[in-house]
Amino acid sequence: MSDIIRAVQFGCGPIGVAVGSLAARRSDMELVGALDVDPEKIGKDFGSLREGGEELGVVVSDDAKALFAETSPDVVFHTTGSSFPGIFGQLENIIGAGVNIVSTCEELSFPYRTEPELAGKLDKLAKEGGVTVLGTGINPGFLMDLWPLAMTAPCQDIQHVRSVRIQDASPRRLPFQKKIGAARTPEEFQQLVDEGTLRHVGLPESVAMIAAGLGWELDEIQESIEPVMAEEEVSSPLLKVAAGQAAGVKQIGRGLKDGRELINLEFQAYIGAPDPYDAVYVTGTPNMEVVLKGGMHGDIGTAAVTVNAARRVVEAPPGFVTMKDLPPVVCPTG
Repeated sequence: MSDIIRAVQFGCGPIGVAVGSLAARRSDMELVGALDVDPEKIGKDFGSLREGGEELGVVVSDDAKALFAETSPDVVFHTTGSSFPGIFGQLENIIGAGVNIVSTCEELSFPYRTEPELAGKLDKLAKEGGVTVLGTGINPGFLMDLWPLAMTAPCQDIQHVRSVRIQDASPRRLPFQKKIGAARTPEEFQQLVDEGTLRHVGLPESVAMIAAGLGWELDEIQESIEPVMAEEEVSSPLLKVAAGQAAGVKQIGRGLKDGRELINLEFQAYIGAPDPYDAVYVTGTPNMEVVLKGGMHGDIGTAAVTVNAARRVVEAPPGFVTMKDLPPVVCPTG
């Protein structure tokens, strides 16, 4: 591989467009192809999918096999879904073409507890294919798992890890606002929770990654989901929420051992959150506390972590890896 990483964008939804656009701007990277199944996108220049974007000379295709053969990419940025079993076939085909993968699939960030057999199969396929596969993003992938783990480095012992993410969903894309239940009645919100379609995906995976990084063998991972109710009308540029409707979601993941909580991850995303922030609190020797005021923009952060991880993945030994397994992912300069 040369110093320039040749990349293909697989999935041209809002996150895929953000990831591919960032890759196209990078001096150490060349966007050589894009893939999607949407007939309205196939045949279009990838650059035209961005709002006000200039054409890049990269045409969206629906033929992955032909595109990989034609472009010989070093890495695929995979941004098509949140379910690990749901996207496994896509990963298998990319591995079969001999291409490394950085995926934003949330369940892929650390699937060893929920999908151990499938994770083992993916690792075996990647090693046989001589490629590396990573699941990452801003959350899971950094804010509520890798960052808390990194904060424990100067500690002599650890008793408890807590991470809190409070974000104003107003500037986020419409699919995200819908995914967190904004503008739903309490009854509609609960129905979607019961169906498994309303939740931030990734909290149990982040709990499991922290535990694995610290060598804690948890007995149980618990997760709770409830609405954040609007007391008065609030709105985003895309959605209006009436008083008495859900403005978003509050979700908590907990890791327990012998009945004692070791890990607590609190995620809140709702329209009109007044003071967004991201924070990590480590109870140990010494205690650690870091608060990022204003919070991290999810789409910007996900695109950055995904693209910045490419070089680490390309340089890593073959296999399925997680963010805790790699050298620190950094933003290159120059």
